[in-house]
Amino acid sequence: MQAYFEHASRLVYGCMGLGGGWNDSPANKTDVDQARAIIDKVLELGINVFDHADIYTFGKAEYVFGQALQQAPSLRDDMIIQSKCAIRFEDELGPKRYDFSAKHIQTSVESSLSRLNIEQLDILLLHRPDPLMELEEVANTLSLLQTQGKVKHVGVSNMHGHQIAYLQSALNTPIVANQLEMSLAFRDWLEDGITTNSVANRQTGYASGTMEYCMLNNVRLQAWGSLAQGRFTGAKTQNETDEATTKLVASLAYEYQTTPEAIVLAWLMRHPANIQPVLGSTNLERIEASQRCMDISLSREHWYMLFETARGQEMP
Repeated sequence: MQAYFEHASRLVYGCMGLGGGWNDSPANKTDVDQARAIIDKVLELGINVFDHADIYTFGKAEYVFGQALQQAPSLRDDMIIQSKCAIRFEDELGPKRYDFSAKHIQTSVESSLSRLNIEQLDILLLHRPDPLMELEEVANTLSLLQTQGKVKHVGVSNMHGHQIAYLQSALNTPIVANQLEMSLAFRDWLEDGITTNSVANRQTGYASGTMEYCMLNNVRLQAWGSLAQGRFTGAKTQNETDEATTKLVASLAYEYQTTPEAIVLAWLMRHPANIQPVLGSTNLERIEASQRCMDISLSREHWYMLFETARGQEMP
């Protein structure tokens, strides 16, 4: 586990946008070329963690990534590749659902390895909690995958601390990561801590203690949606609070001589949990603008200024 923390970049590249879109059209050469160009740029910027899921663009994201790797197999040595499984879309068998059954996990991992053209996932994340999870079945399946050399480390996604602790109780391997929605726009993970013992806390959708559990147990927090879909960096603002936050982000970008994207990500990274933001853009310029967050550290005052402005009211 420590080797992962030592060699993983602070930023993660999220591959959900690869593969030509969420449609039935097969991936083509243009899609593979795009994946290769993004891989080259991301590695050049010092980002070596790549985040996949078996469902991203219906498997095409993993496929084009694998085709790009096939062109340059040596790139694999410079990468930490993770993928997720458990979400199943509506099909002839039933509605959209989550599946932690041994058969589904095993099949998903083998399919991901085949599409990615690799022999081992550095990390397998269980994508969303399955209410029908059989603890021992999941533990045995993950242990088998590690014994087979198909999975190196295990992580989770969208789980709270109690769920992680329950799963960890049956595992003989540490859970190394938890991927959650975290951004300047989605702040429940912070509101949980500052609104405890108040009526406002009833409005948060965050399970209390998740941040503390992850920090205490060396579970690396990865933030999906970290740029809030461009909400504060050029996309159309939704209300007066967003507009004020966008103006503040731009002002701080000028003060720190950096980009708005870097300010939004630096706000996440200023937290002592060592959060790993996941970048999902396929725009090379935006990826580069985001990477500039590595060069700055926000002051405490600027961090709180952004927090207060984004929440639309002063601290409790």
